[in-house]
Amino acid sequence: MQLIPTGEADKPRNQFPPVYVGETLIHEDDIAREMQHHPAEEVAEAWHEAARSLVIRQLLLQQAETLQLPESMDEEDRIARVLELELNVPDPSEEDCERFYAANPARFRSPTLMAVSHILLAAAPDDVEERIRQEEVGRQLLSSLIDGRAQFAPLAKQYSACESRHQGGSLGQISKGQTVEEFERPVLSLQEGLHPELIESRYGWHIVRVDQRIDGQQLPYEHAKPQIRQYLSESVTRRAFRQYLQVLAAETGVEGVDLELPDSPLMQ
Repeated sequence: MQLIPTGEADKPRNQFPPVYVGETLIHEDDIAREMQHHPAEEVAEAWHEAARSLVIRQLLLQQAETLQLPESMDEEDRIARVLELELNVPDPSEEDCERFYAANPARFRSPTLMAVSHILLAAAPDDVEERIRQEEVGRQLLSSLIDGRAQFAPLAKQYSACESRHQGGSLGQISKGQTVEEFERPVLSLQEGLHPELIESRYGWHIVRVDQRIDGQQLPYEHAKPQIRQYLSESVTRRAFRQYLQVLAAETGVEGVDLELPDSPLMQ
């Protein structure tokens, strides 16, 4: 994703319908300035996100006037006070937390830890001939390891294109999220020992040996409860925020922009 370059903000003018909150016009200049805070690949997407953010802000500021909040407060404090007064968000109950824990056991496991060694036979993703050649080299090396004609560390030192060759091919301890997805996905499912098949990644072909595997353990409910409570509270708050804005928009009237909100807060 890239920020819309300076100067691009002028391009959307007159290409989009005017945006109103009630009888208040959201000026094109304001939308153009706001676009810099909404990175997007397309100008139209950035314009829409910027316009929607300003509409939300205007709806909340108008509600602050309805609630007769002091004008001496700055805008951010007025918006925060509106949400504090108007959003009725119940705290998650113990039953809610227990139900979520029981329904999502995979979320509450300690990570599987693995000590892994590899030999990388490098080939660029678009170099078909080199990939074919290195695959054949890899199969020959793997065969020699399987039948005991060669040792892993010397082969890593001689053939691997990874800096780990200086440590006998050892990558040390890895867990989910520490390596590229196409390497991680198959490796994390392996048991200890030499894997009898090559693994392909964007970097080339890998001969992989799992030196140690420590499977993750299910976290007890009491350990997971603070995380669950926070997640459920944030989820309920986002849903209440979306519903509240839809009510304000229906009462006030919004033109020129879609107020359908994603599952994340838009106010920044």
